[in-house]
Amino acid sequence: MANEFSEKTADTNNTIKCKNCGGNLKYLPGTPYLNCEYCGTKNEIATSEKIEIIENDYESFLNEKAHAEDKQEISTVKCDNCGASTTLQPNVTSCTCPYCDTPLVIKNASTSTIIAPSYLLPFKIDRKKATTEFVSWADGLWFAPNKLKQYAEQSAEKLNGMYMPYWTYDSNTITNYTGMRGIYYYVTETYTDSEGKTQTRQVQRTNWFPASGTIQNEFDDVLVVSSKSLPENLANELEPWDLPELVAYIDDYLSGFITESYQVDLKSGFDKAKIKMQNVIKKTVINDIGGDVQQITSMDSEYNDITFKHILLPVWLSSYRYNDKVYRFLINARTGEVQGERPYSAVKIAILVVVVLTVIGTILYFASKQN
Repeated sequence: MANEFSEKTADTNNTIKCKNCGGNLKYLPGTPYLNCEYCGTKNEIATSEKIEIIENDYESFLNEKAHAEDKQEISTVKCDNCGASTTLQPNVTSCTCPYCDTPLVIKNASTSTIIAPSYLLPFKIDRKKATTEFVSWADGLWFAPNKLKQYAEQSAEKLNGMYMPYWTYDSNTITNYTGMRGIYYYVTETYTDSEGKTQTRQVQRTNWFPASGTIQNEFDDVLVVSSKSLPENLANELEPWDLPELVAYIDDYLSGFITESYQVDLKSGFDKAKIKMQNVIKKTVINDIGGDVQQITSMDSEYNDITFKHILLPVWLSSYRYNDKVYRFLINARTGEVQGERPYSAVKIAILVVVVLTVIGTILYFASKQN
């Protein structure tokens, strides 16, 4: 069902006040409450228990509603070091980039209008739990510098709670393909072994036959991260997400966290989604060709009934500088899944090499003595 867009402007950076004392509130992960930093009062978030997820018609949006979508004005500052665009909280006078820990020049902040997110997954794992998962992950890394493990243990205050922007796409596809179907058969081959005796063996051969056909695929919620600030492969490894638990976008859930605006636009996002879809389509084609082995000569896919939505997903993020290089770590704030770039300790690797060479040398020495 396509969403009827209405033009409006929303400020996602409004400070939310406590109903008891007027103090600033922050969302309490895993609960339906905002917690007051001053009096400790829990302010309940007014949300409906169940929402209807509305998908927006992709073609209609691009062709007719490009200037009539729900809009959101945001203030962002771009990091001169890594290029990340971070949404600023109100009255911020100093800040560091959550992706590379570089000080941000607040005076260079700019205001822009973006497509407002429709849904989000609230934070479920708090900072303490995220730190525990990060430490466990770092402890399991072979040849990691000792400083990394020390950093992980002391990282509680350095973990940044981020809402990352994503597109989701649905589509029904029809693909015409051509290819070859391979069927194995076996022939008896005579050969002479190393002792000069005549032997026989079964050798596999393949008969190839032309194949063609039409297959259909239905795709639902193909996820595309719309941030360029993080390695895409790391973001993809945080999947799966519990998308059935999406809630309607409400500013309350953002309170106390950083939100990044999308850098991959809607059309470019669908180009990325098609790459993911093509991987699935290829598997369907291979199954349709059948036989023992397959070759695909051509695939021509048509994408129909395309819909999309803009959502925010929660991530705990940390960065670590080692030998003048920045390494990023991500934690899925719903499941605790940890993914990251990791440094290697050259000293530990060198010690291992020395130990291995010493063991080999010792074995060879005693072996020569016995001979």
